[in-house]
This record gives sequence, C-alpha cells and structure tokens, in this order.
Amino acid sequence: MSTPIELRNQKLGAHVVKALQKRFFDACYVDDSKAAAEKAVSLIPKDHVVSWGGSATLDETGIKEKLEQAGYKVIDRDKAPSREERVEVMRQALLCDTFLTSCNAISEDGQLVNIDGFGNRVAAMIFGPRQVIVIAGMNKIAKTLDDAVVRARTIAAPLNTQRFPDSKTPCNETGSCADCKSPDSICTFIVTTRMCKPANRIKIILVGEDLGL
Repeated sequence: MSTPIELRNQKLGAHVVKALQKRFFDACYVDDSKAAAEKAVSLIPKDHVVSWGGSATLDETGIKEKLEQAGYKVIDRDKAPSREERVEVMRQALLCDTFLTSCNAISEDGQLVNIDGFGNRVAAMIFGPRQVIVIAGMNKIAKTLDDAVVRARTIAAPLNTQRFPDSKTPCNETGSCADCKSPDSICTFIVTTRMCKPANRIKIILVGEDLGL
C-alpha cells in the first residue's frame, strides 16, 4: 500500500507534468531514483556525447556510472587535471549532444528556476546541447514562481554552498542567505525557464522521492 507521501507525490507529480507539457517540455513522472536513471538512459541515443552540470541529484541516481557501463562517450570535467583545463572541458560540454542536470526549483505551473555560480549549467539548459534531461525530486516543487525563486535562493543555494568547504560566503557560515556579493557566491545567475523552445528539447523526469538539495 502506498504511503501518504507517495500518494501525494503521485497526484502532485501528475499535475506538474501536465503543466510542464503545456509549456512544451517533455515531462514524465517516475516513482524512484532507479527508475529515473533507467528512463534517462533510455532517452539518450547510443551515438550521443553526454555531459552534465554539477548536481547532487545526478550523483544520488547513479546515472553517471550507468552511462560508463553502457559505453557512452562522456565529457567529464571532474577528470580534468587543473582548474584551467576543467573550465575548458566545461566549455566543450556546451556542445555535447545530451546534457544532464537537475533543477533548483520547479513551480506547480511548470516553470524552472535555477541558480548558477559560473553559468555553465544554465547556459547549457538554454542553448547548445541537442537535448537536456532534467532529473528532479518532488522536494524541488514549489507552489508558485515566487516560491520557486525563494526555494532556489534560501534553500538550494545555502545547501549547495556546503559542498564547498572553502567557500567564504555568509550562507556557508550561517546556513542562511544574506543576499551577498561575495566573490565565492554561487548565486551569480538566476534563470527562469518559462517555456521550452524548441518543443521537447528539455526533458524533465520528476521523481517521487526527495533527491538532491
């Protein structure tokens, strides 16, 4: 028997999927992270070069390992031996065939909100890769667009900053957003994606679990 959380996620997930589809996103709902990884791989042609943005969600799904096991050619910035080469790899990723990422927040009416420090992740979502696959847990859903921005700024950003222990931002020290202008801020770019163009280029897999930050 499904739990109340599972039932709620299924019902709300179906509502958000319809809202995303009305905005020309290719969207679906799956129950768990294993199904999400399998669905994502099924959407990637075997001849595609694949890359990704930094994402705790992707790490939790194990999709990177699945891609390696399946023999996909990947562009992996984490294998770059220096910071300069890492940036160059990030630039190359903007012209991959499939770009994988998550999302900081999704409003119930189907708009995506993302915050980025360097801009590579949101840049790839906007233009470049042939397709973008977004895997997002139901914890990323916010009631309104304003709520989605608040989630991205005050929940996702302070949490993601904790992944970088050397960061000198106020939120890394206090856990609370201070609307800072620190050189280490990861809130450089705040992007709302209200529609998908061309239609279905961005494929969104909603997952009936809490995933990522």
